[in-house]
Amino acid sequence: MREAIKRKQEAVQQLSEKLKSAVSAVAFDYPGLTVAEFTSLRTQLREAGVDAKVYKNNIARRAAQEAGFEEFSEIFNGPKAIAISSNDVVAPAKILNDFAKTHEQVVLHASIVEGSFMNVEQTKILANIPSREVLLTQLAVGLLTPIRELAIGLNMISEEA
Repeated sequence: MREAIKRKQEAVQQLSEKLKSAVSAVAFDYPGLTVAEFTSLRTQLREAGVDAKVYKNNIARRAAQEAGFEEFSEIFNGPKAIAISSNDVVAPAKILNDFAKTHEQVVLHASIVEGSFMNVEQTKILANIPSREVLLTQLAVGLLTPIRELAIGLNMISEEA
């Protein structure tokens, strides 16, 4: 019996450390997904550098409390999984949200983003933020447009002269 308690304490400690060091962690419901569907979801997450795992509620609750995320700990009732990313803030929420569009069993709940708790509405807003690459492209276009227009204007002036 002591061995089981020790394993649970280790599991709480490991998850707590993951939550503390994560840039993003999203809790989600998954009941009703087939094994193949859940495997497909985990594969998509893994390809984005996100670890997804099902934790027992007591372990997840205690780990969240130990990591200092009291509000996050309160959502753990019923079957939930946690997607944790150590390098991309948006990826877990975005992938889960996209997957939920075709699999209604997947329901996003709260998240932790860079150490701050986000409720379900805030998590869904995060999920709809364009990818980093799209944002960088938009920034580049925004920065280059005035220069391009200036060049066109100067070219028109030189052609008239």
